[in-house]
Amino acid sequence: VNMTVFYWVHVLFNGFYTKTDDGDLLTQLKDQDASVIATDKYKDRVSMAENSSLLIAAATLKDEKTFTCMVVAGADISEYPVKLLIHKAPTGVEITALATELEIGKPTQLGQCRTSDANPAASITWFKNKKPLVADGKGTSNVKVDEATGLTTTSSTLQYTAEKGDTAALFTCGALNTLSSPVSFTVTYPTERISLHVISKGPLMEGANMTLKCKADGNPPPTSFNFHILGKVVKVENSDSYTVTDVTRESTGEYKCSIIDNAKMEDSKNITINYLDMSLSPSGKVMKSFGEGLALTLQTHASGELKDNGKLDSSPKFDKLTYSDSGKYEVVVTMGALIKKDSFELVVEGVPVIRRVAKRRSEDGQHKVLTCEAEGSPKPTVAWSVNGTSADESPYVNGKITHKLTIVPTVNLTVVCTVSNEHGQDTRTINVSTLFEEVRMDKQDSSDEGDTTKLVVGVIVGLLLATVVVGLAYWLYMKKSKQGSWKTGEKEDGSTEESKKLEEKIEEKLEENSQKVEV
Repeated sequence: VNMTVFYWVHVLFNGFYTKTDDGDLLTQLKDQDASVIATDKYKDRVSMAENSSLLIAAATLKDEKTFTCMVVAGADISEYPVKLLIHKAPTGVEITALATELEIGKPTQLGQCRTSDANPAASITWFKNKKPLVADGKGTSNVKVDEATGLTTTSSTLQYTAEKGDTAALFTCGALNTLSSPVSFTVTYPTERISLHVISKGPLMEGANMTLKCKADGNPPPTSFNFHILGKVVKVENSDSYTVTDVTRESTGEYKCSIIDNAKMEDSKNITINYLDMSLSPSGKVMKSFGEGLALTLQTHASGELKDNGKLDSSPKFDKLTYSDSGKYEVVVTMGALIKKDSFELVVEGVPVIRRVAKRRSEDGQHKVLTCEAEGSPKPTVAWSVNGTSADESPYVNGKITHKLTIVPTVNLTVVCTVSNEHGQDTRTINVSTLFEEVRMDKQDSSDEGDTTKLVVGVIVGLLLATVVVGLAYWLYMKKSKQGSWKTGEKEDGSTEESKKLEEKIEEKLEENSQKVEV
């Protein structure tokens, strides 16, 4: 469309024209560039686009007004007014003048929510736990305009009636997409219910301390209470607890607590003090003799059922005591979490007894090792009738002890082992042959048990040889008798003399064989 912009005071054909109450801004004639007419604040801020739109640079709140476009086409003149609105978001939202506390059921002003530098004026909404709150009609809202900038400041107050659940509630306010920081309030309400609690470490038993605690649901809670201790009233101020020390089974009964200024607001509890009595006989240190019997007795008395009924069904039996029975014994009786223990120390004593004596050749074949094993309590002392070296004593365990002695016998010996303690003594003997004679006869012997075996074999062999010798002598004698002359009246003195010589030779042979097999 061919058009020309005209001044409003000039009427020309085919024109386009814009104006405001402040005067003419610009004009554009047909086929020409737009000309700026404004001489005030719009002089350097206005221009016209190719589609004849008015462009305003660096718009401010003062540009919020009505602009008019005038189009002239021939004899026709048309005007098109346009209202320009300038928007600005608020710079921030905050809650001030907070209420000190909220009382349940009482309308209270929460505080003042304020937002500034907005256009148009901001609308404020209150929230509780991010959910909008509906005003009860007693809230206020106020808008102020800054004369210098034209921007508005909006403030809002809210009347709110608190509930008990508002103790942990978070309140905020917002304008457009801006929220304030959350705030919370102390919510007060009177006590409606109290409860009595028992605080103790483990089960309540005799000798323990018991703490009673009275809890109230009011806010703020009461600070002073009355505690009813088995009919006796104890007043406690600035605390909700009372401790009963060193309770006994007589402390079992009903306990109460109440608010001092409202005796009807109370709570009670029946409390049982548990007890467990146990007596073990015997106890302490018990002295007994070897072979005696020992009877155990356990007596119990408790406020409840005992585990295993507190019996000694699994206790050790001491019908005939031995040294290995010595030691410490403990019995444990339980009732729920309660545990009682008692013990005794058993000491079995008696005259020492030698159980075994033995001998053996040392590994190098140059010594004899003697062993004496004994039982007794207190610990017996071991003594030998000969001197030796490398005396070795085993640990004294369960009344038993073993003593070893190394000797070098040069002759055949009968060695005595003696064990003794405060109750008596015992002795045992053992025959020990000379080490050198054994070495001469049989260097391969390694123990006295081997010597004994060889001795028996030697004796048997000797007896057999002796029998052979006797038989041979008898045969020679008979042969000689047959070969002799048969002279009449000949004396038998010679024959008798020869017989005696033969008997002497047999005896010497037997003695020689006997010496060869002697140990």
